[in-house]
Order: sequence, then C-alpha cells, then structure tokens
Amino acid sequence: MGGLRVYRELLRNRPLGRLLVGEFISGIGDWLYIVAIFVVIYRDSGDAALVGAFGGIRLLPYVFLSVPAGVLADRFDRRMVLLVSDLFRGALMVAMAFLVETNGSVVLIAALAILAACGSTFFYPAMGAYVPALAKDESQIGPANSAVASIQNVSFILGPAIGGLVLALGNVTAAFVINAITFAIVAVVLWTLPPSYARREAEAIAETEAEAKALEGGAAADAGPSKAEVARTFMGVALLPAAGLLVVQLIGGFLGGGYQVITVILAIDVLGAGEEANGYLNAAIGIGGLLGAILAGALVLRRHLGMPMVVGAVVTGLGTIALGAATNLPFALLTIGVGSAGAMILDVVSTTIFQQLVPDAMRGRAFGILMTLGTLTAAVGAFVLPTSLEQLGVFETLAIAGAAGIAFTVLGTVMIGGAAERALTPYEATIERIMTLPLFTGVPRARMQAAMRRVTERPVAAGEAVVRQGEPADRFYVITKGSFSVSQEDPETGEHRQIRTLGPDQVFGELGLLNESPRSAAVTAESDGVVLAMEARDFLALVGAEGPLRGRLQSLYVGARTVTR
Repeated sequence: MGGLRVYRELLRNRPLGRLLVGEFISGIGDWLYIVAIFVVIYRDSGDAALVGAFGGIRLLPYVFLSVPAGVLADRFDRRMVLLVSDLFRGALMVAMAFLVETNGSVVLIAALAILAACGSTFFYPAMGAYVPALAKDESQIGPANSAVASIQNVSFILGPAIGGLVLALGNVTAAFVINAITFAIVAVVLWTLPPSYARREAEAIAETEAEAKALEGGAAADAGPSKAEVARTFMGVALLPAAGLLVVQLIGGFLGGGYQVITVILAIDVLGAGEEANGYLNAAIGIGGLLGAILAGALVLRRHLGMPMVVGAVVTGLGTIALGAATNLPFALLTIGVGSAGAMILDVVSTTIFQQLVPDAMRGRAFGILMTLGTLTAAVGAFVLPTSLEQLGVFETLAIAGAAGIAFTVLGTVMIGGAAERALTPYEATIERIMTLPLFTGVPRARMQAAMRRVTERPVAAGEAVVRQGEPADRFYVITKGSFSVSQEDPETGEHRQIRTLGPDQVFGELGLLNESPRSAAVTAESDGVVLAMEARDFLALVGAEGPLRGRLQSLYVGARTVTR
C-alpha cells in the first residue's frame, strides 16, 4: 500500500487524531512538570541525596504496578482507565501547586509526586492497548506508533524548554497548574472517544491460532491444534516470537537506561565541555529520536518488519560505537543523535510487532509485563554502563554495548521470524488478487505494484453512474465488489439497451483510454459495490505502447466493439 495513502487514511481517522493531539498536549505538560518537581525538591531541601532518592523511588511504581495496571486495562474500558488516570494526576498537580505556593512540606510534595507516578503507571498499558483499537486496520498501527513517538520526542524537546522559561520567570507554581490544565484537556478529549474493551480471551486466542495456522500453511488446519502447537503458544501468544521480541525490547531498554546516565559523564569528564554540554547531548538525543520516529513512519509501512528492526539496531549500534570514539562535542552530538534515531526506529518497529503479535484480550497485561521488565533493564543499564566506563574505558564499553545491541536484535529477529509480517488488510488482499488476474499475466510485478499503489478505492451506491456515455475517458476501473450494468444509447432512436453485466474482477473504461475517444457506453451500479480507479496516465504507463496487456485489453470484447467504454 502506498505510504501517502496510509497516512491520508490515518489523518482521516478522527478518534485516533484526537488522541494524538491529546497525547501531544499531555506530553508537553509532563516534561514541564518533571523539570519543575526536581527543582522544587532540590530548592526546598538543599539535599542532593533526597533528589537522587526521589528520582529512584518514582520509578518503583513502574516495577510493582505495571502488571496490575495491565490487568486493569484488559478488564475495563481502556478509555476510562486513561481518563481516570489523567483526572487523578490532574488533581495531584493542583494539590502540589497549592503546597508549592504556600511553602508546604517538601516531603509531602515528593509523596504526591510519587502518587502521580503511580497514576502514570496505569496510563501506559492502557494507552498501548488502546491505540490498536482505534486503528482502522493493522496497516495503521505502525504509522500510529510512529506518530506517537514523534509527538513524544517533540514534547521531550519543547516541554523542558517551556519549563525552563516558566522557571526563569520565577513562577514555579505555574508549571504544576499548566500540567493540571493539560490533564483536564486530555480528559475532555478522551471523553469524546469511543470505548474500548478487550475482546473475549477465548475469541482472541482462537483467532490467533487460526492466523498462526494460516501463516504456517498447515494442511490439517481443521484437525485442531496438535500438542506441539499448544506447547508453542500460551494464552494465544506464540512463545518463540514473543521471546524474541522480549530480547529486542530488553536490550533496547538496557542501552536506553545507560544513555540517560552517561551523558553527564561524557560531557564533563570525557569531552571536557562542561555541565552545559549535558543539556546539549540530551537535546541531541531528543532531536535524533524525532528524526528516527519520522523515518520509522516510512519503514513500518512494510508488511515484514524484521529488516526495519535490524536497520534500527545497526544504526543504534554504529552510533553508540562512534560515540565511544568521540573526542569533541560536535562529533558526540552527531553520534548520540544517530544512536537515538536508531533506537527510536527499533522501538517503533518492535512495538508495532508486539501489538500485532499479542491478542487484544492480553494486550494490556503484556504491556504491563513489558514495562516492568523494561524499567528493570533500564535500571541495570543505568548502573552497568557508567561503571564500565570507569573499569573498561569509554570506547571499549560503548563498542561492546553497540555490538551487543546489534547481535541481540538480530537474534531476536530470527526468533520472531514470520510473526514480524503482518496480515494483509482487506484492501491489500484485494490488490494482490487483482495483480494475479489472468488479464495481467506477463506484466512485470514491479510495474503492477507501482500502478496499483496509485489506485483509489471508491465505494459506489446502487443506481450510481460510474461512467456516462459521451464524457471524456479519464480513468480505468476494476470491480472488486457488486454488480454493474453496461448500457448504450442508440444515437438514432435515443433508446437505451443493456449490453452486459459486469461483476467482481472484471474491468471497464479501458478502450476509451487506449483509443483516446469519449465513452461510448454508460456503466451503472446495479447494487452497492466498490471499484478501484486508476488515473489515465497511470493506466497508460502500465499498459505501455505495445505488449500482451494492450492486446488483451483491446480484444476483451471482440464482436462488441461498438461498446467502446
């Protein structure tokens, strides 16, 4: 399917669009708040140890509550889980704003901030499960993930900048108030969206097993699952691909956690660029992530996502290795940005595979498990990489980390195998069927694919005239659904007579284009149907000046050449 078509349809998906706008607003508020809360705790306590303890403790909810949060997302309306999470955190922001304004206890402020982190824990599994529910089909899941990642990276860039501006104006309280307002806005957006309940588990598992059989092409599809097949799945999830995906996600979390910590070491000790360079390196991470998310939007349009995942790993690995060799700030900014771009590609692609692999009934819990393990591996990375910098050296540590990232991702991709290939959407299945019609035999597949990427699907109502006699020939049509009547008006008597009836996989409109003549017959829908329309220039490029396709089209209705449609 053409990329422009996918993104046009994504923009037409109003519920998903509203959710993305809400996520953008919320993301800016979140990052603004994160800047403010650390400043408040350090300013009011003057204790760096307390700031560090707060930074570690606020991650604990993601370890202990992510799985229960996932269970909740699979038991209740995911939209309502998101809405309650936002309202809960918004109320806490108001309470913290009051305490900051009235010089309240810093310990109480920190406690409320940790409660807010608990609320965030319930947001993310529900969000991960809700996005696929709003997608029109599987072809929109990848682009939607790319859009979410792009929004998050823009928020990562803008939020701290706005937070710095608010703090520079001397009004810390405003940061909490603004974040509370963003939560209220998102709550209103969520209220307008459709509900989303996890489908019944048995139904989802049966569907997953059927899809697995279809992928394997088993001849005994109706014989029921064998013991070996049952052993390869758990709760409808294929175990080997799931394990491979877990390998990819965990190595990504490990490297991501390390990246967040080593920037300050690189800035001050390795590059000698001062504390401000830490901010520049983090900005480069944000910009690289944004570019990676945009690039991922193109890569996830492929049906098989294994190669895009390897591409992301290679870019991340090479960027990480090159970062280890950096001796000046500009080169470090470039390489850490490249590594961040690759990491974002890997994250978007692996998340898309995850959402396709896990049945809807299990998606919230699976996201919860993934968040728990991801938080733990990020913590391990945040400890191991800085320690290794001192023990092994900068280049050696980052070279090993980059190479390990590539190796483990390749291993995970091999384990995932065919599960990285999403099922054909109904539209794509139609395109594939049309390409195999006898009419198009002998046409190079690349030429057919190029032409079919530019067709548009057009629903037609019963009684609607698709082609009128005498009008200029401007399009070629392939019927995919419905019944269509071809009729012609006698120029002498003015009487209309039906020539023939056309149905699925038949074509019309070809001779007027080939002969550069007006339509000499009308085509009207006898029932509701669907046609694929191809513009004249694309049709003529497909047919060419000569060849078997032109001959077959011209001889489709030999003996009825008066019907030059």
